[in-house]
Amino acid sequence: MNPWLRHHRDALFTALARLKTSPLNAFLASLALGIVLALPATGEMLVLNFIRLAGLVSTKPQISLFMAQDAPAAAVADVDKRLHALRGVKELRFVPKADALARLKKSEGMAAVIESLPQNPLPDAFIILPASDQPESLEALKADLARMPKVAQVQLDSAWVKRLDAMLRLGRTALAILAGLLGVALVAVTFNTIRLQILTQRDEIEVSRLLGASDGFIRRPFYYSGLIQGLLGGAVAWLLVLGATEALREPLGAMAAAYSLSLTLSHLPAEETVLLFAVALLLGYVGTWLSVRRFLREA
Repeated sequence: MNPWLRHHRDALFTALARLKTSPLNAFLASLALGIVLALPATGEMLVLNFIRLAGLVSTKPQISLFMAQDAPAAAVADVDKRLHALRGVKELRFVPKADALARLKKSEGMAAVIESLPQNPLPDAFIILPASDQPESLEALKADLARMPKVAQVQLDSAWVKRLDAMLRLGRTALAILAGLLGVALVAVTFNTIRLQILTQRDEIEVSRLLGASDGFIRRPFYYSGLIQGLLGGAVAWLLVLGATEALREPLGAMAAAYSLSLTLSHLPAEETVLLFAVALLLGYVGTWLSVRRFLREA
């Protein structure tokens, strides 16, 4: 076997043997790492699900054009012809006032109210998907539509898209800040865990140095201990996020159904899971590196 591979194999076995001598400490350290990692990971899972939910709803700004109540069929046909010829219109859908009234009548508690009305109070409408989502283009298109004959109102439905995007960006920023702060805490936890291991094996390390062991030989098992702690912490965090997903799936699904939305809470995707374990391994390694480096400098 290659000497380099043999050294690393021996270091890995030494690290596993040290963990076996104190399984409770290893379990508690991994549990602490997992809980801290699970907080931003659960937040990321929720943000990703809300982004997916936002994708189920049209995120493109729409323009609603309402005709005047007394607009004759000829005026409606003229506006329809103008809209089809307008360059800034990408898609167009006509909603006759009779269809709008029929859908409203199907709403709970509205049938009796609609029946009592002497005539249809709803206007004919056009739902327009603009070709551009730039604010200047949208405002210009809105102004052009408002100047058409027999048009009573033009409503630009883009404010909610901007609010949703701002909320999602705020959530991702807050998660990044939280993850950074908790990352520092994880490094501190790993630092102290490995330092306790070093102190319990101080005599062994001193004897090894007297026998000519290099700093690399001394460091290597502790590095593997830190990586194993990080890996176990990542596994604990993944299990906690999985449990949170299952626990929240039913109540969030019920809440979404109340708003006529179909939402099934999904677990962390593969890319985010790999990132979770990578961050756990990295933080375990950094905490170990700092702890071993400080000890060797003091020694």
